[in-house]
Amino acid sequence: MTFEEMWAELLPVGRSASSGGYRRHAWNSADAECRAWFEQQATNRGLAYELDRNGNQWAWLGDPRGDGAIVTGSHLDSVPDGGAFDGPLGVVSSFAALDELRDRGTEFTRPLAIVNFGDEEGARFGVACIGSRLSAGVLGREQAYELRDADGVRLPDAMERAGYDPAAIGADDDRLRRIGAFVELHVEQGRYLTEDQPIGVASAIWPHGRWRFDFHGEANHAGTTRIEDRRDPMLTFADTVLSARQQAELAGALATFGKVAVEPNGTNAIASLIRGWLDSRAADETVLTELVERIRQSALRRGEQDGVRVELTRESYTPVVDFDGPLRDRLAKRLGGVPVLPTGAGHDAGILASAVPTAMLFVRNPSGVSHSPAEYAEQADCLAGVTALADVLEDLACQ
Repeated sequence: MTFEEMWAELLPVGRSASSGGYRRHAWNSADAECRAWFEQQATNRGLAYELDRNGNQWAWLGDPRGDGAIVTGSHLDSVPDGGAFDGPLGVVSSFAALDELRDRGTEFTRPLAIVNFGDEEGARFGVACIGSRLSAGVLGREQAYELRDADGVRLPDAMERAGYDPAAIGADDDRLRRIGAFVELHVEQGRYLTEDQPIGVASAIWPHGRWRFDFHGEANHAGTTRIEDRRDPMLTFADTVLSARQQAELAGALATFGKVAVEPNGTNAIASLIRGWLDSRAADETVLTELVERIRQSALRRGEQDGVRVELTRESYTPVVDFDGPLRDRLAKRLGGVPVLPTGAGHDAGILASAVPTAMLFVRNPSGVSHSPAEYAEQADCLAGVTALADVLEDLACQ
């Protein structure tokens, strides 16, 4: 099956007819279809299919228990109404790259695996890269068991309903020790690759995290409560959103409130509670820490003015990731001196970097749009990515 055929087969899965975006969230029906597709691709190629203790899927060429394995892949889930390329491009390209290597008559001297990491986007349970975080021991079992979605469903219950055993989740040290290198191909989520640069290599991932702000006010009637008598958390929240933007600009960083929940969420009612989730990223950990603190202080000052109590909870945090230097340089040299660039986006490769030599390839995104139905990559660039990945895997797994 060609890249184009695989892409066309996967394209409609989990796509919203109203928005054109994808809703492939962890352990939902669309996720199950994607997982079935992955298993079928493995079976079609005679690869050994395996599901690890954290629900990540593996397709093996060679001995799954062998040492020094070269692993590639990405994820198949999406953000709410996300684009088609974020994650799936890496998985489809991995199968296509293996096919290309077989067509070349390549003889592998190391085990090769393709992986689909579960719940990379964190769209359902609020923590990104759950599958790789669990495997690397960055997210513990007790913490994972406490994660709930917007409907109050716990992560282990969602896994169990989908037919997986939540009792097994946890660090997978033995598996990680057997991996010689992990290379993840991904669509570039900014617009930093130029017209004559379809492929790039990642140098680092900016430190980033998610923080939940809780703004506690007082519910009341929108039509009868005097302005001076109100304790309206919406005002504090709105001021905090504006402050975050201003502080981020001053710091040369990024700060985004992209998710909000309102209680009781009535048109004619003053809210009692606003929950707003801040995503913030910076090139430097100190800058990021100071930025979030300035946003918190601004919220507290405005909350005091509005009679609103403000609480801040850090839900996830990933420090700066510098990808393995020798591996990064080896990829760049093998691909003929392609651009090497940092990214502000988090990835499974960044989570695994503390335990395994990791690297990333980027495929050009001409619009720079991501996490949106408008996300796009030219077919010619995608095919160039397949060839680049095949060249890299041949260099790593056939020496």
